[in-house]
Amino acid sequence: MVMSSSTSSAESTQSSGRAADTTPAATATVTVRYIVKDVPESVDFYTKHLGFTIALDARPAFAVVGHGPLRLALSGMGGRGGGAQPMPDGRKPESGGWNRFQIVVSDLASEVTRLRAAGAKFRNEIVKGNGGLQILLDDPSGNPIELFQPY
Repeated sequence: MVMSSSTSSAESTQSSGRAADTTPAATATVTVRYIVKDVPESVDFYTKHLGFTIALDARPAFAVVGHGPLRLALSGMGGRGGGAQPMPDGRKPESGGWNRFQIVVSDLASEVTRLRAAGAKFRNEIVKGNGGLQILLDDPSGNPIELFQPY
């Protein structure tokens, strides 16, 4: 699998008005935080089925897994970690939205067959879009991952 990223460079200005960190280490990766129900289960899913490696292991409450330039911060829904804290209006972080990252694959049908055999859950069937074929895979907490095969 090849990771695809449509995120712009860290050379933009942050909302605070100060310049973003543009050191090579900061611009070489993109970090996405997913709120998950079970951090150890999520680490196992990403490393076993999608080729991620563990970059930081603070299980059971938190872990970071990496795949190419993507770092996926997996935050449990409870505990003292910053990703689990409720907002001032009382809303609590939860998993399973629609924002997602995309993993480019060369043979989508084969990947879907392999993942289904491993018990993976999909939100839909393969869809033919303008630029290729795609399907939405849910991680164990219901967070979506788009698998994409370009034309």
